[in-house]
Amino acid sequence: MKTKDFALEVKNLSDDGTFEGYGSIFGNVDSYGEVVEAGAFSKSLARHAKAKTSPLMLWQHNPDYPIGVWESLEEDSKGLFGRGRLLKGVQKADEAHIIMKNGAIRGLSIGYRELRAQPDGNNRTLLELDLMEISPVTFPANDKARITAVKSERMEEFARRLRDGEPMPVKEFEDILREAGVPKAMAVQIASVGYAKAIRSESEGVKANDLANLRNAVSAFLQPRT
Repeated sequence: MKTKDFALEVKNLSDDGTFEGYGSIFGNVDSYGEVVEAGAFSKSLARHAKAKTSPLMLWQHNPDYPIGVWESLEEDSKGLFGRGRLLKGVQKADEAHIIMKNGAIRGLSIGYRELRAQPDGNNRTLLELDLMEISPVTFPANDKARITAVKSERMEEFARRLRDGEPMPVKEFEDILREAGVPKAMAVQIASVGYAKAIRSESEGVKANDLANLRNAVSAFLQPRT
């Protein structure tokens, strides 16, 4: 699952925990060089409606902390607009209510699976997304959560494929770096030069401990800084 942050525009946060806001904005290029196109959520929302389900509302993308429900979600001309309700009496929800009421939460972030995308010059346009959850987040905390998720899932795959002698393509490794917040030009340089050289050497008989050093170096590079 990928995540993507948006500035939080909360309206009418009431004492009973209901609020409105945008979970995604259409047409703007984000820090990953990606643009969410209008209509990207339409099929996912239709599937939820048919199944009588809704994307989850989590605290900081943590599946251990559901804090509310999304009572309605729809696309308008600006983006993905939602009406949600924090579940009063749930500790994390009560904390979120206080924090949001005082303006200390800085964003909403969507958790999604990318189903269809296309290149657009130096950027990528996201055409269809499977919307899984929308979380109130603080940006610094969410950055760390995203890097941790990359390490626990994509880095696990990265390490496994190196161990099996089937290193992932340079472009996939570049995507891992970009998901971790590495600027595009730097990610391209690391992947196409250092990593490409390392996997070429592997095919020519690099020792196992050299590959372990590569995995450890990448893991340290992606480690969140406190």
